[in-house]
Amino acid sequence: MTGKLNTTSIIQIRTRIITMNKAELIDAIADKTGQTRADTTNTLDALLETIEATVASGDKVLLVGFGTFDPHHRAARPGRNPQTGEPIEIAESTVPKFTPGKSFKDRVVEAHKPKSKPKASAKGKSKAKLKS
Repeated sequence: MTGKLNTTSIIQIRTRIITMNKAELIDAIADKTGQTRADTTNTLDALLETIEATVASGDKVLLVGFGTFDPHHRAARPGRNPQTGEPIEIAESTVPKFTPGKSFKDRVVEAHKPKSKPKASAKGKSKAKLKS
C-alpha cells in the first residue's frame, strides 16, 4: 500500500461496522424458532406494523427488558440554514423514540467490556515480595 493513511481510513479500519438487514434478521429468527421463512416474515411484519401504528396513534409500546417505543414531542426551535447561515424557525414535530430496557443495555455493555488481563502468577514476583 502506498501513501499515507488519512484519518478516515484509520477510523474505518478500527471500527467494525456490521449491519443486519431485514432478510438476515428473518433468517436468524427462523433458525431459532424452527418456523418457515414465510411465517417468520409475516410475524415480523405484523410486529413492526403494530408498533408503528401504536406509536403513530400517540400510545407507548413497552417491551419489558427490551425497551420502550413512544412518540416524542419536539417543540419549535430556532435554527440556521447551513448553506446561508440565515436564521430559520424549525417547526414543532412528533417523532418516534426508542429507549432500551435494562436487560438490553446490560447485555450490550457486557458484550463490549474490555477483556481483563490475566493476573501474574507467583513465579513472576520477586523473592523479597514473597518473604514479607
